[in-house]
Order: sequence, then C-alpha cells, then structure tokens
Amino acid sequence: MLICTGLPPPTPASTSSAACTYLTQARLKRQPDIQLPGGKCYIRDLAVVSQDMLLVSNNSKQRVQLLDCMKGEVVSVVQLQEQPGRMCLTDRNTAAVDVGYKKIQMIQVKDKTLTKGRELTVSESIRGLTSSRNSLVVSYGSQPWLEVISMDGKVLHQFDKSGKSQHFKDPAFMCTTPGGSVFISDNCTNTITKVDGQLNILQTFTSPLLEAPCGITAVTEDQILVCGYSNHSIMLLQPSTNTMSTLLGKDDGIEDPFSVTYCPDQKKVYIASYKTDTIKVYMMS
Repeated sequence: MLICTGLPPPTPASTSSAACTYLTQARLKRQPDIQLPGGKCYIRDLAVVSQDMLLVSNNSKQRVQLLDCMKGEVVSVVQLQEQPGRMCLTDRNTAAVDVGYKKIQMIQVKDKTLTKGRELTVSESIRGLTSSRNSLVVSYGSQPWLEVISMDGKVLHQFDKSGKSQHFKDPAFMCTTPGGSVFISDNCTNTITKVDGQLNILQTFTSPLLEAPCGITAVTEDQILVCGYSNHSIMLLQPSTNTMSTLLGKDDGIEDPFSVTYCPDQKKVYIASYKTDTIKVYMMS
C-alpha cells in the first residue's frame, strides 16, 4: 500500500509541511516473521549488528538479546539490573542502551557474544538515544531536551533553551542518517524534527499521516522510515521533497508499530510492536 498526502513543496525553511510527490517510491515486500524465543515480551528497540544479527532491547525480561535472524535463535544475552529502553550502535562492536534513570550502559558485541562495558550518567531521564560522529545524542522529556555527549560522558552540545523550549514535548525516538543528521519523532506534537550535529533545528515535518510517531530509522539520507503507532502504519519521509507517504498499514498486518530498524547489507526492514514476541521483516526495494 502507498498513500501520499500534503501540499506542494514549500520553499526551504526551518519548518515544512509534508507534501505529495512521487520522485522516489519505496516498496516493502513481506518476508517470514521472526519469533523471539521465550514468549511474550516488551520490545523497546531494535538495532542491526550485521546482516544476520539483531540486537533486541527486551524490557519485560530486563535484558538485551543478540538474535540470529537466519536461525531465529538468541545466541547471547546481557542481563541488566534495570529495564532497557532505547538503544543504538556506536560502532559495529559497541551498543549504547538506556538502562533506567539517567544511565546508559555500553555493551560490547564480539564473536556473537555480548558483554557489559562502562556505564555513563546523563542529565535527565532518557527518552531517545542515537549516535552520530563518534558521539551520543540523547533526548529527554524536559529541558535540556537534547544533548550531544562524548563517549566518556562529557556534554558537548545542548539544545538551545531560549525561546525554543516548547518545540519538543516528548522527543522519544531518534535516528541518524549516513551523513550524520539526526531525525527526532515526537509523539505528542506529531512532528519529525531534523537537527545537525550541534543540535540546530534544520527542518520540522508535519503531516496528517503523523499520528503518535514512534520508532524511526534512516534507510538513506533521503529515506526515513517512521512508525505510526496510533494509525498502525509504516511511513516514508523524504526530506528533500517534503514527502510523507504510507508504505504499510493495518491491512498489511501492521498493528501498534513501536520500533523499526534497517539493515543496509540485506536491504531488510525489521519492525516490532511494543508488547510482542514477533518481529516483522520486509525487503525494501
């Protein structure tokens, strides 16, 4: 399914409305689901480690699991003291995981084995987490809203509070493009915001299709996939043309999508609802 809505693309500005063009049409072809062993769980986030390996943030079981996608088997587990939330890779061998109030747990991934690394402390309770240019970008549910921190926990940049504190209400999910831009979904304002490495706002996207946007991932610099939690959809945002289109909906089996990630090696998209043990897999073309 492909639905597009909006107005003609506006002239470049800091705030843009999503619009309808068909310069690039992505397609998602259904692949066999992956059943996460161990029964029903709360999947908070997903991250691709390699073409066959997927990290799963399993909130209900307080663990991060390394999943072999080809075999459908969990090959390694890190048990945590707190419930894990958002997660990102800082490189192919290291993941950063939100593990409760003001804490980030680093996890090493080597030889299909997960081990705990150092722990970082941040300013507030974490809402979103991604990495960009050898740093971590962290979002919060209140001021300072966004921070860029070094891998040893030093604050490098903060979102400018003056006159902009109402821009965000719940910047709960983030992703980074190959070029280093960061996209933030806010499920309270129903917006997607693009910022640079110094947290300057570059664009803000709105659309009638955006209803409680949650998980977000970058396929390319100009293809951003967004989970529409309330309207049970997977949407494609194309920043260069201010386009927002629906790729998958409830008729395609999508229900309450919460997290999404993309594997560039196999061009596969992995989608999980919050309260599920099933990860849906699609081939992107």
